[in-house]
Amino acid sequence: MRLGLIGDVHAEDAHLRITLDAFREARVERVLCTGDLVDGPGDVDRACALLREADAVVVRGNHDRWIRADEMRRLPHAHAMTALAVDTIAQLKGLPPTASLELPGGGTLLLCHGVGPNDMQRLLPEDRGYALSSNDELLAVLFDPRVRVMVAGHTHRQMLRRFERGHGKAPLVVVNPGTLAREDEPGFAVLDVADDGAGRVDFHRIGGGGRVTQTSSALL
Repeated sequence: MRLGLIGDVHAEDAHLRITLDAFREARVERVLCTGDLVDGPGDVDRACALLREADAVVVRGNHDRWIRADEMRRLPHAHAMTALAVDTIAQLKGLPPTASLELPGGGTLLLCHGVGPNDMQRLLPEDRGYALSSNDELLAVLFDPRVRVMVAGHTHRQMLRRFERGHGKAPLVVVNPGTLAREDEPGFAVLDVADDGAGRVDFHRIGGGGRVTQTSSALL
């Protein structure tokens, strides 16, 4: 199974189009997105339309939750629900907090924005010790052996981390594809998962002029 992973979109329709073109060239089977579709300098209606056209699986980010409640609307580049297209409004209202996808060889992929259903929880590449042991949402996912892969966003930082479960249980692999936001090194990821549980993730950056560069690759 080959999956195209998109992090926080933030209305970056131009970067999203480049990403989806790259996914078509890579022949991904499904497109997954960690949400935060709104609040950015691009065209949110066009970005949402592109995700619908791609039949992407999208979950709700904290910005998508805020706009529905008319909260945090003084943020830079914040959108107003009343200014959005009808299809965009319906899309935002229908976003779930998490989504699951069956993986080849058994187990599931959990798609979320933060960690699990908490769209504000962070998991950073440098988190160690207490930062991990106090992350209740992460522990809840770790205690669910059905989840083999968690795809999450929120931090705008590309990341691959592996958490051992022990006792013969499959480890938890966490992938953050980053963000499409222009101020935070925009990029995306492609995830391959084999029937035997093996796999790899390729991280890409979107540079000036829309040039896409693979920056790293790692085995699951």
